[in-house]
Amino acid sequence: MERSSETAVHCAVTIIGKDRPGIVAGATEVLYRLGCNIEDSSSTMLGGEFAMILIVSREKPFSKTRLLEEFKAFGDAMQLSVFVRTLARNELSHDSLTGELCMISVYGSDRPGIVYRVTKELADRTINISDMNTKLVGTAGSPVYVMMLEAVLPDGMEIEDVSRLLEKLKKELNVEIGVRSVTPVSL
Repeated sequence: MERSSETAVHCAVTIIGKDRPGIVAGATEVLYRLGCNIEDSSSTMLGGEFAMILIVSREKPFSKTRLLEEFKAFGDAMQLSVFVRTLARNELSHDSLTGELCMISVYGSDRPGIVYRVTKELADRTINISDMNTKLVGTAGSPVYVMMLEAVLPDGMEIEDVSRLLEKLKKELNVEIGVRSVTPVSL
């Protein structure tokens, strides 16, 4: 249930620390006890570290200080860092992204610059990256870099256009790049 910025306080909560079972359950328990609504969230494990960001709302009166106080015992017990930022009214956006959604996959030998070069090429053409994951797979002697991007194409741009614009980079970086459409499902 989205709450109006007139009647609710909205906060961005960031949690980071060594990965272990129970982090998500513990964090969401704190929010549940406080009566907070999770409006948006993402979490992942990166190199053994856990990272989570949530956008939460709570009916007024409520404060960032109260949220941090409630997270203190949980954060200390789990050896996590918890950060909270109150969101201003103009920072709230529940608009869905317009434009065709696509997945861009990049595979190749690990080397500096892959993420920069691909994302710069997309940014130069106003392609909005809405999600990104990277990972090193394979063996220590033969590492393979994998990058997965979810991107929103500007009006008038097609999947084939993105494939063509990345073709030069594919050869230059000696990587495989795939682009495919993501078809949204209506419920």
